[in-house]
Amino acid sequence: MRSIWNGSISFGLVNIPVKMYSATESRTLDLDMLDGSDHARIRYQRINENTGKEVEWKDIVKGYKKGEKYVILEDSDFEMANVKKSSTLDIETFVEAEEVPDMLFKKPYYLEPQKEGGKSYNLLRDSLNKAKKLGVATFVMRQRENLALIGVYENVLVVHVIRFAEQIRDPSEVRLPSGKVSKKELDMAKSLIDQYTAKFDIEAYRDTYNEQLMKVIESKAKGKKAVVKKLKTQPTADSDLLAQLKASLKKRKKAS
Repeated sequence: MRSIWNGSISFGLVNIPVKMYSATESRTLDLDMLDGSDHARIRYQRINENTGKEVEWKDIVKGYKKGEKYVILEDSDFEMANVKKSSTLDIETFVEAEEVPDMLFKKPYYLEPQKEGGKSYNLLRDSLNKAKKLGVATFVMRQRENLALIGVYENVLVVHVIRFAEQIRDPSEVRLPSGKVSKKELDMAKSLIDQYTAKFDIEAYRDTYNEQLMKVIESKAKGKKAVVKKLKTQPTADSDLLAQLKASLKKRKKAS
């Protein structure tokens, strides 16, 4: 793995030098975009709107428009905006994990100690495990400030980048139905949930879509046309809800 951020965790007066790695990876198939007429690859170019000529990456700079002119920014300018946050995961407070809504979580990253930070890394990891809490920190990566939670997964310190409050839309904008649920329906739905309840095992779940898509690709490569079976789903009517719950429970009990 290649580190994507190097810096340190600030924990009180303790500084732990770390390297950050992406904890996830994409498993999508590598599909190219083609011209439908001759299947030639589509190429994207960075074009100067004044000259119409292509510009190489090395010649591209970032700028902020102020009035009629641009203020050109260099890497050092971004770092100067907040030197500490560009190189430090500063833990400001600790919280209970259940206090953080799932909606806030975005992406996890692994933290690896650099050679001089081994013992302090272990101290923070073991302390978080014992306290069963998460550290709340902010840091800057790729010229963007991030709010993050620091926790432990499989004995490794993990940074969970989370969303700021202003990035969450107001849920009151969602139109909700007004129909009331009866106690009998609620009790039966709870029984159905209990019947399907099991210990969570991440290994039991696999991304099968890419495998199935690969089968379609292999079939088309052999000249066979893919046949799409229409999936027919019928919304459950309010009057049928109890009957469908009963049938679901019966089916589950038989499967068990």
